[in-house]
Amino acid sequence: MSTLRTSDFGTGALSRASALIHTLLTVEALLLLAASPGLAGLLLLGPDPANLPLAALCLLPVGPALSAALYALHHRSRDLTELHPARAFLRGWRLNALPALRLWAPLLAWLTVIAFTLTHFSATGLPGWWAVLLTVIGVTSLLWGAHALVLTSLFAFRARDTARLAAYFLVRHGRATLAAASLLVLTAALTALLTEALPALLAAPLLLSLLHGSRAVITETQEQFTA
Repeated sequence: MSTLRTSDFGTGALSRASALIHTLLTVEALLLLAASPGLAGLLLLGPDPANLPLAALCLLPVGPALSAALYALHHRSRDLTELHPARAFLRGWRLNALPALRLWAPLLAWLTVIAFTLTHFSATGLPGWWAVLLTVIGVTSLLWGAHALVLTSLFAFRARDTARLAAYFLVRHGRATLAAASLLVLTAALTALLTEALPALLAAPLLLSLLHGSRAVITETQEQFTA
């Protein structure tokens, strides 16, 4: 009969699953807490397209919160005896809040312009194909933002270098971009078919999936663009 050694505790499949669930729940709670000022503001806004600029302002705290969550999930421990997700989240927020905001704020402003134009498209007098073009540009911007969010969460690049790398990886790693697009479609479907709150409540597993799909991007960045 085999005996369980102290060094074996926390390394089994059940322990790893428990560690993952604990980390996801902790990161999810902290993400919602960090983003709560903006999310509370969104609840007070009506669905009027005129509120789009205010909605963008409410979403500003979400960028740093997402970045901190990605940092914590990337540095998570698989060992049940070495779990510090709250500490990792707070460290990620402290390191990445300003760098993430430098990219998140312009992206929100750009997407707000696109969304406002599309919701008032009949008043612009533009041909119909412009609406299709703006939609494509908006989706491409969101995919660029996904790569930029991963890069700024895990690496200490200047904002302009992160922006360039995100654009480079948008084409360079088609699978990673396709994975981000799949998550974007899933998020949109959850919002449209169920409730706007569901993507927020599932943010941690969605971000973990984003990290998984971005492995090639992370690996190449570590090997080619860091000392």
